[in-house]
Amino acid sequence: MRRATSPFRFANVEKNDSLFYKTPPNPDTDRFPMPDDTPAPSHGFRWNRVLLKVSGEVLMGDAAYGIDMKTVAVVAQAVAEVAREGVEICLVIGGGNIFRGLSKAAGDMDRASADYMGMLATIMNALAMQSALEKIGVDTRVQSAIPMAAIAEPYIRRRAQRHLEKGRVVIFAAGVGAPFFTTDSGAALRAAEMQCDALLKGTSVDGVYTADPKKDASATRYDTLTYQDVLAKDLRVMDASAISMMRDTGIPIVVFSIREEGSLRRVLNGEGVYTVIENPSAKA
Repeated sequence: MRRATSPFRFANVEKNDSLFYKTPPNPDTDRFPMPDDTPAPSHGFRWNRVLLKVSGEVLMGDAAYGIDMKTVAVVAQAVAEVAREGVEICLVIGGGNIFRGLSKAAGDMDRASADYMGMLATIMNALAMQSALEKIGVDTRVQSAIPMAAIAEPYIRRRAQRHLEKGRVVIFAAGVGAPFFTTDSGAALRAAEMQCDALLKGTSVDGVYTADPKKDASATRYDTLTYQDVLAKDLRVMDASAISMMRDTGIPIVVFSIREEGSLRRVLNGEGVYTVIENPSAKA
């Protein structure tokens, strides 16, 4: 008895043909290799892929607490301008404008519980920033280190990289997903995982000072520092674990005031006022 021929069998395809049986790639999780002759970025900025760390306090604007959507819109516009010109940019936003695990508001609360509350604050800020970016036409994805399927994607490194390659802005929320780590550590970790060229820290001051310029009028700003300088002088620009991670990966940290109009673009062009933290060999 003759066996029936499968309707899915083709004359020119052998049974062991790998192209016929290969599972198609998933564009959201697979990072495709780029050809050797891929042209260099043509946008003219210093770096192609950066992580922007925005302190939660920046989003308060002139208020004493919470989220000022006008300020969020200003930051979103600055991000949108460089993203539209080809810079691959991801964000980490702190939660200090709502709740900070080490703040007085935490009182005698268990440290782990307080830190988890701080992570939830970063989720709120991330959603506010996503709303502001999408309102002006920028495709944005929020990825959370703590699973929250209804409001954000789970953090998946290769998916995040693919989003960046497609020109989307990615906002990483909930820190590293564990207590006892700051959002600075989360930003350093994500910058390393995303293979960023630089970590830009946007704050309310235009660099790293010898003392808090808001409290000490004699404080002076550093133009450049090494990672070891920051640790030895205990400058507190970021926590020690974040500084150490950036030192080990060789990713420079640029501290600037994101409150100033056009400051993000100027930093990416190597202009304006800021402090660069990098290895001595890079400074030379």
